[in-house]
Amino acid sequence: MLKYLKPIFEECMDLLELKENLQQNALGRGVLLVASKLYGLGAWLDRASYENGWKTAQSVNSRVVCIGNITAGGTGKTTAVLLAATTLAQEGIRVAIVSRGYKRQQKSNEPVVLFDNPDADWRLAGDEPFMMSRVLSQYKVPIVICPNRAEAAKEALRRFKSQIILLDDGFQHHRLRRDANIILIDAKNPFGNYHLLPYGILREPLSALKRASLIVLTHCDQVSDRQLEDIRDQIRLQNDTVEILESVHKPEYYFDICNTKKVELKDIQGPAACFCALGHPETFEKTLENLGLELKQKWRFPDHQFYTEENLRTFEETRGDLPLITTFKDFVKFPDNWRDILTKNVYVLSVNLKIRGGEKEFDKFTDVLYPKFSKIKNR
Repeated sequence: MLKYLKPIFEECMDLLELKENLQQNALGRGVLLVASKLYGLGAWLDRASYENGWKTAQSVNSRVVCIGNITAGGTGKTTAVLLAATTLAQEGIRVAIVSRGYKRQQKSNEPVVLFDNPDADWRLAGDEPFMMSRVLSQYKVPIVICPNRAEAAKEALRRFKSQIILLDDGFQHHRLRRDANIILIDAKNPFGNYHLLPYGILREPLSALKRASLIVLTHCDQVSDRQLEDIRDQIRLQNDTVEILESVHKPEYYFDICNTKKVELKDIQGPAACFCALGHPETFEKTLENLGLELKQKWRFPDHQFYTEENLRTFEETRGDLPLITTFKDFVKFPDNWRDILTKNVYVLSVNLKIRGGEKEFDKFTDVLYPKFSKIKNR
């Protein structure tokens, strides 16, 4: 049941205008609330079918670590997956990422593998897996995309003999048995209005946090210490033993896509324009403002939007001489002839996830990824 309900209700998060309109009156709120109840029933039935043995979760001969969330929208999950993959790969551990390829343009039930294939089409994989493959290319980390994550994991094991499989955004996917669950929670908006999709942003009730092996709070620099403590208290009501880490998203540099070179953050200041198609565009915009940019023009698109030539021409004709800033996730969805339209002063902001608290706290993250990690690191 959830298989059919989930895409419908998650799509409601993209149709924000429709959702906001429905929330303006009692009838609309009632429709959303009923839909949330149906979604919750589907989620419960799906989970119960595995917990009670009506369906069997599949196992692979490799450690499987899920990195996911319990809300729809941007929690910083992708940067956490990148951090995990690079950390493991740098220590010589064979790691692969499996993903469903949410909203990819060309869908297939067969596994699609991104590995050492620079000419791959992002439409076949999805924007986030494609972006990750580009970032991780120097580390030789394969990414396998398939709606059936168990089949994707088997493909990763067969082709690459992966020691660790990172299950990208798979907390609600029960078909593949996992050894650990790392859950990300956005400190700015941890649980929304505490309702399930589509009335709220929760994919599961808060009780799902009982399944978490580790919880990472993201965007912690954008809230107060009191707010962080309140979030911790709410988590403790559901899981009083889980480790809770704090993290921030740290900008590293701008990448000049027209001249293929890195640019220091301090070298771009003052008036600018930006665009993005993210779950929480305001976070990206706030980051740019904190870096010293005065955003004169902002374009926001639904999450996972792909760009047309017309979109790029609008950017170019409207921005004037302003530098144009976007994200790596958006850049990979440019049309092939983007260079004919955007010829100068276009930059991608590179951002990494940083665990607060120094090496001791970071070790808690790596120990969940791979319990033998500390021995490998110190050998």
